[in-house]
Amino acid sequence: MPRHGELKIITGTANPSLAEGICDHLGMNLSPTLVTTFSDGEIRVEIGDNVRGDDVFVVQSTCAPVNHNLMELCLMLDALKRASVGRVTAVVPYYGYARQDRKVVPRVPISAKLVADFITVAGVNRLLTVDLHAGQIQGFFNIPVDNLFAAEVLLDYMRQFNGDVVVVSPDAGGTERARAYAKRLGAELAIIDKRRDAPNKAEAMRIIGDVRDKTAIVLDDMIDTAGTMVAAGKVLAENGAREVYACATHPVLSGPAVTRLEQSVFKEIIVTDTIPLVEKARQCSKFKVISVASLLAKAIHNIHTESSVSVLFSH
Repeated sequence: MPRHGELKIITGTANPSLAEGICDHLGMNLSPTLVTTFSDGEIRVEIGDNVRGDDVFVVQSTCAPVNHNLMELCLMLDALKRASVGRVTAVVPYYGYARQDRKVVPRVPISAKLVADFITVAGVNRLLTVDLHAGQIQGFFNIPVDNLFAAEVLLDYMRQFNGDVVVVSPDAGGTERARAYAKRLGAELAIIDKRRDAPNKAEAMRIIGDVRDKTAIVLDDMIDTAGTMVAAGKVLAENGAREVYACATHPVLSGPAVTRLEQSVFKEIIVTDTIPLVEKARQCSKFKVISVASLLAKAIHNIHTESSVSVLFSH
């Protein structure tokens, strides 16, 4: 039996449709929460339900505008803590600032650690997220962190592809992720050897592996400006791939990303709803959105009932 009172779910303004989808899977309603801004731009938060002793899950991706959404999350956590909540879990499907997870040059912050400190100090007891950019970010928290894998829902969609399939990592760093997908699909693995000359700029060089006359799926954890992804698709097409798909968990899609993807060789761009699609992407027929609501709902149910969560994120 649960030890933390009634299950309740609230959401900020970052991704309310995902929160509603989670509630649909759990057969419950969102708890009312007022999240708005004062005239000077400061965020106003007011929890509409009595949450004393309850088990509350706050659904809020720290996507663009990342600073606003992060502050919303921290204020909701603080409001719950001051309302004597029994336990509060931050459900952060997309964890912003995750790429700044170490010092690569002198005199720079480790932003992923600072954000972890913000969330922890605000009063969270547990974090639930999806496909962290770097798994070791879990170590930045001194609370339990459940890092779910979107593979559970993405693989179901990928299994419809016919013929020979090859899963492609757009860089060496994503090889482990691509290998895990390839193994479960019974597909081959290929790696793009690329050289990055500056942040958000990448040049695909050559392919390690055979992609000729095969359906190639370029796999990454996120698509930001899409430079890496589009360059990978181009080199795959030039090397004889029959069809080329892009797949990523988090559709960050900043700057020229959507325009680049519209003009790319990709037949389809498969993403999840950890981040809502920007308006321009919603108007592009190439995008296919797979929801992670069912995955998060199962995790929330298991956390609430003190059941195992590891069964949901095991490769």
